Amino acid sequence: MANTKSAIKSIKKISRKTTINRSRKSRFKKAIKKMNLILEDKNKKEALTYLPKLNSELMKIAKTGIIKKENAARNISRITKKINSL
Repeated sequence: MANTKSAIKSIKKISRKTTINRSRKSRFKKAIKKMNLILEDKNKKEALTYLPKLNSELMKIAKTGIIKKENAARNISRITKKINSL
């Protein structure tokens, strides 16, 4: 257990950041799952309307460092290819 004042503060700070990062990671996963459900239904119109939201969401999460920018770009690219193949 932490026994200095600074160590106690850092533990509090880490726990706050952990909860924020966890919520961002779950937002990322939910956005991807939602798009995959739309693609499974083969609803191209709905997929095209949701694509800009997904792009924005992934780039916001990538900007904070939860996922890498390349990861976000790769996901968007793959999803765009799937939409175009519908």
